Parts: sequence; structure tokens; C-alpha cells
Amino acid sequence: MKLDLTFDEILTTTRAVRKRLDTTRAVPRSVIEECLELALQAPNGSNRNDWRWIVVDDPAMVRKLADEYRAAMGVLSSGAVPSVRYLSGSDPREDKLLESAFALVEKLDTMPAILIPLMPGRVEGKSVVDQASMWGSIVQAVWSFMLALRSRGLGSIWATVTSRREKEIAELLGIPLDEYTQVGFFPVAYTIGTDFKRAWRKPVSEVLTYNGF
Repeated sequence: MKLDLTFDEILTTTRAVRKRLDTTRAVPRSVIEECLELALQAPNGSNRNDWRWIVVDDPAMVRKLADEYRAAMGVLSSGAVPSVRYLSGSDPREDKLLESAFALVEKLDTMPAILIPLMPGRVEGKSVVDQASMWGSIVQAVWSFMLALRSRGLGSIWATVTSRREKEIAELLGIPLDEYTQVGFFPVAYTIGTDFKRAWRKPVSEVLTYNGF
């Protein structure tokens, strides 16, 4: 069932949801497929439609993916990649960001579904033009998927930490690593409540210029 939200409300209240993902409520495949039908309407380079989308909803496989997420977060928390790099000092609520990130780890084992989008090819060694073309052919589709989830009372987060475990996840899911790049790791669940607010952002006046830098 769709929420009674305007398009502007969907755009401004689609959040990265971690703590408020309800892992006790099943998500029908039909709902995920409906959201993907909308997502795949996004523009992509030359309309090739050569992306792939893997939805994992088998509980045993979800637990294995959760293990890979925890392993990736372990790299982060070990200090190998200092967590301070993720804190800019400008967001008044950023002290809660890492807390929220680690809170997701605790519930991943029971997540109703996890989406792994794939784009064809590898970015390693590619020119800026080629990389821009690759990302520019899937980013908007992934965001459309998240907007479609929001409009139906579901949520997700675009997690990228699992890129540190890309090889292991590829082996787990049978992804040909030399042919596809994992775009991210997206837990999917209904949200606990649907009253999400606008996030803090810098005002447009601080980030916008006309006709030059």
C-alpha cells in the first residue's frame, strides 16, 4: 500500500534507514519486484539495460551476507580505516551516524531481504569518462528503487562498506567478479513508523555558484 505523501515529501524524507528497519515483518517478493519495475525506468547509457539485480531473501543466505557485512565493519572498527574520516564536523548530529551504522549490524541476520545491484564491467583502470558512464547508468536506478520503497512504507540504506568484501560476496552469490561491479549492499524492510523528517543539509547558498567555481 502506498503512503499518502507528495512527491516532494518522498524526495525530502527518503532517509538512510538502519535502526528503524522492522526485521519482524516479511516483505513480499511482489513488492520488491514492483519497486524494481519502477527503478528500471530510470535512464541508463544507450538504454542498454545491462545491469543485474540480486535479491537475497533466503534466511540462510541473508545470515551469510550479514557475516560479510560484519567482517567489513570489523575492518572499519579495527582502525585499519580510521572511522574519523567519515565525520566532517559539519553535521550537528554526526555523532549518531556511526552509532546507527553499527546498530544495523545487530539486526542484519534477520533482514527480510538484501538487494545487491550490479553494473557491468570493472572500474579499475578506466578513464574518468568511462567510469562516469558506468556509474551514470545505474545510480539513478538505485535511487529510484529507494524512493519507491519509501512510497510504500519500506526503507533501506545504500551501504558501501561491503565493497571491502566484494570478492567474498561474489563467491557467495556466484557473481563473475571480472564481469560485474557490486554497486552496494541494500537491506530491505518495512520501517518502524513512516514519519521521517528532512535531514540537516548545508543551505543551497553555501554550495551553489553560477558560471564558475
